[in-house]
Amino acid sequence: MRPAILYPLFAETRTLPGIGPKIEKLIARVAGTRLVDLVFDLPVGLIDRSYRPKVIEAESGRIATLAVNVLDHLPSRTPRLPYKVRCSDNTASLELVFFHAYEDHLKKQLPAGSKRIVSGRIERYRDKVQMPHPDYILAPEDAASLPLIEPVYGLTENLPAKSLAKAIRTALEKVPDMPEWLEPNFRRARGWPAFAEAIATAHAPKSEADLSALTPARQRLAYDELLANQLALLMIRARMRAVKKGRPVKGTGALRKKAIAALPFTLTKAQQAAIAEIDADMAKPARMLRLLQGDVGSGKTIVALLAMLSAVESGAQAALMAPTEILARQHFATLLPLAEAAGVRLALLTGRERGPARDETLRRVKAGELDILVGTHALFSEDVAFRDLALAVVDEQHRFGVHQRLSLQNKGELPADVLVMTATPIPRTLALTAYGDMDVSRLTGRPPGRKPVDTRLLSADRLDEVVAHLKKAIASGARAYWVCPLVEESEKSDLAAAEERAAMLNRVLGWKAGLAHGRMKGPERDAAMAAFRNGETRVLVATTVIEVGVDVPEATIMVVEHAERFGLAQLHQLRGRVGRGAGKSTCLLIYQGPLTETARARLKILRETEDGFVIAEEDLRLRGPGELLGKRQSGIPEFRLADLAVHAELLAAARDDARLVLERDPDLKSPRGEALRVLLYLFERDEAVRYLRAG
Repeated sequence: MRPAILYPLFAETRTLPGIGPKIEKLIARVAGTRLVDLVFDLPVGLIDRSYRPKVIEAESGRIATLAVNVLDHLPSRTPRLPYKVRCSDNTASLELVFFHAYEDHLKKQLPAGSKRIVSGRIERYRDKVQMPHPDYILAPEDAASLPLIEPVYGLTENLPAKSLAKAIRTALEKVPDMPEWLEPNFRRARGWPAFAEAIATAHAPKSEADLSALTPARQRLAYDELLANQLALLMIRARMRAVKKGRPVKGTGALRKKAIAALPFTLTKAQQAAIAEIDADMAKPARMLRLLQGDVGSGKTIVALLAMLSAVESGAQAALMAPTEILARQHFATLLPLAEAAGVRLALLTGRERGPARDETLRRVKAGELDILVGTHALFSEDVAFRDLALAVVDEQHRFGVHQRLSLQNKGELPADVLVMTATPIPRTLALTAYGDMDVSRLTGRPPGRKPVDTRLLSADRLDEVVAHLKKAIASGARAYWVCPLVEESEKSDLAAAEERAAMLNRVLGWKAGLAHGRMKGPERDAAMAAFRNGETRVLVATTVIEVGVDVPEATIMVVEHAERFGLAQLHQLRGRVGRGAGKSTCLLIYQGPLTETARARLKILRETEDGFVIAEEDLRLRGPGELLGKRQSGIPEFRLADLAVHAELLAAARDDARLVLERDPDLKSPRGEALRVLLYLFERDEAVRYLRAG
């Protein structure tokens, strides 16, 4: 149960005065639906109203606060023209300009002959000094209520800045004096204020410097959020291992030996090291929770297969779950010949398998007649039951939630070991927050024989040259991907762009281009992929549906249109679709100028390195964690107060602090432990507290 001290902060925003249904919905878009969301919605800028010139000296474009006399009103002749109020001081005239104005209201607010303080942005129109829609209009006796420095918050269309700011000010009044959950000496050494003071200070910047993520107040708040995250991850990890004990899983090596003999290449040192780590984990009585990170083409799937064979050798079963049907079928196609070489029974289960065929697969897996089951979310279905599931492999974990992972590993009579794979290289800081409950293995380097991909940047003005080059390459037997742009702020969808580009290439190349996108039905998309893989089509025009898991070694050309609209990690994944065979490969990144500074830096780093981990760190620095894997990806925490690109040092400290706390006080029953329970509830890490209560 949430502590009573937090009740006021978790009240709905509609309980605040002046917040009706319309404003409530608008605030929900930018902040959230509770007062705590408003409290955590920190300023993104500030307005300085201390510039107080005479009218004649007022600089165009600046926010100015002016003392004026109201002369007269000039109503608009037509609804399209603005309503104006003429004012002056002893130096010049000022026009206050209003569009869609209510005349009666303005005459009450600005009566002719009165003195007023007005504050807003100065503009000049035909040598006249104007102030369109002043932010503040005050009588001289109310001038003290005008904020000289005003915080600015992120807005959405039709949400008045004053309404949001007022709601936040009211929510801040509800922040209680929290019990101190930080270690006193640590807090003192950092010079950090108490939580309530830190929140108040962060919402009251006095200068641009106060908006920095490195101020004591903002560092304190960031650390609180990171500590809640790390504490929750460690508590959940401890609970998962303590409540449901695992079992030792040791293979004989017989099946693995056959599979390795069937490989067309030798395992890399990184693969061998990762396999050794996984074997050691699986042999322990505690359940394995391990993340396998591997760059594009590093051989994660083979490592996963060898781990699954170890489970099968022990007399149990294994499962591999992928986020999309394309990827699940790709894994199945890759594993099938190796499984057959090892004499292992392998099957596929996706949403497309229905009727008698699905029923037979379910019967066989429950009876233990299948050794390894590959599938999608279909593996979560209640009717999927294993005879003895010892290992669950989850691919592209950031697309699944924790609860889905738990659901799969509990499919057997005993909880299964869990191996999570990701082909998206993740910076260490982001891995710690998203996968902090796991041990980590990294696959670096590429399998022998893989050649570097020649990456080139080309302006969209040279599109004709690209098509001519492609036509020549196709005629000589090459195969190519053409990825269409992410269409933004346009009525045209990325699907329409892909269809249009496929039609153009069909005309110009004289060779039918395939088309693959996320809205196609499964069989149709698989057919397009199969035609490209078999060489029936030489060009595959696609959206980012091919970003992960598509393996066509014969493809040697990757063309990405509007590359400046993609993230670094995503471009790296797309480039990884080529360079998978023995032939020399090229990646052509077509950009539309002029490039922003960030876009230029992003494309430059892509040209300079193929190391996905270096690229991921740079992507985190340039774009932040929210964009790197997607803000709403279920496995990635969305931080409100912490910035992983800035607060990496605080994250490491929070990790160490959380470990020490749980070593000394695993049940959080000490005075600091009780305060940390409040922290967990404040940052909505309720799941960790529920595990604690259950224990």
